[in-house]
Amino acid sequence: MVKKLTISALKSEAHEFAERESQHQEPSLFGVTDGKAVGTYLEHKFQEHLHSKYDYVEGSSAKGIDFPELEVDIKVTSIRQPQSSCPFKSARQKVYGLGYNLLVFVYEKTDDESTRSGRLDIQHTVFVDHSRTADFQTTTGLINIIENDGNTDDVLAFFSERMLPLDNIQAQALAAEVLANPPEPGYLTISNALQWRLQYSRVIQQAGSVEGVERV
Repeated sequence: MVKKLTISALKSEAHEFAERESQHQEPSLFGVTDGKAVGTYLEHKFQEHLHSKYDYVEGSSAKGIDFPELEVDIKVTSIRQPQSSCPFKSARQKVYGLGYNLLVFVYEKTDDESTRSGRLDIQHTVFVDHSRTADFQTTTGLINIIENDGNTDDVLAFFSERMLPLDNIQAQALAAEVLANPPEPGYLTISNALQWRLQYSRVIQQAGSVEGVERV
């Protein structure tokens, strides 16, 4: 009987998969330095494993996130520069989060000349709740303004300093929302670009010590 995939099961499977994969020598990865190719390999292998045990709908880059029913997206990144990109929807994502959870595999790749194979030592597997996927400096800055009795002008000035991609009408609306509904601290670093650039160093450091950022 094929089971229904849950977030709890996904975390458990990710933990076991990371331990197994860290011991696996893969010939097709030998000499590969393209992070996107490594990420595609790891994601496909993890999805194949899950499909053998669970019933779920698999997303795609064209359709959005990897597990649409669970609102989870997989990110695979090297420990040397733990970052990835994701689609830009609105500047609001920097304040209130991406709108979905992240499952982040952080690996170190080594090649073995004798076996002509590559190995991915998965050093961190971190689950980031959607409530913690906003930008750290943006959210903590806004929280500080609110705690210091800041007003709309203060929030708008902060948006301008941080160069949030907003027009005047969007900025006014978001400032009003921030004052009425202060954000939770996020733990990603999100850089402005045509696509958001997500950086995970803080997530790796804080995993297990703050609510919503879990080492699995």
